[in-house]
Amino acid sequence: MSISGAGSQEFSDINITPLTDVFLVLLVIMILIAPLIDKSELKIKPPETRNAKKPDETKGLSIDIDKEGHIAIAGHAVANADPATIQQAIADFQKKIGKKDIPCTLNADGDCKEKDVVNIMNGVAASGIKKMRVATIQANQY
Repeated sequence: MSISGAGSQEFSDINITPLTDVFLVLLVIMILIAPLIDKSELKIKPPETRNAKKPDETKGLSIDIDKEGHIAIAGHAVANADPATIQQAIADFQKKIGKKDIPCTLNADGDCKEKDVVNIMNGVAASGIKKMRVATIQANQY
């Protein structure tokens, strides 16, 4: 850049004053907006039930698993997490209530092993149950 005139002088430096002004304005905007971002999220705590009514046996099958891998099918403990053992326990339950296709709820601890959950799902699928839901629970959540 050059400026023509009586005393020609070349400017080789960039004027950073406008750039600094823009950055300062952006910084002020961010400082003002930052507290509002945290307040925009909805903080919802799900309701807790202490004495919930247990579902009727004929409405569905409940399978529970804790973080150590202990499995209970309809309130009865199962020896191991083998899919064949689980399938047999489910078949016994189906025979007891007289229904073949019942909905199943798997209540899994948040810290249980994935392989145990997969074994349970394989056993449930092998027994012919088509509707299954997985509910994750954590013992020390609150």
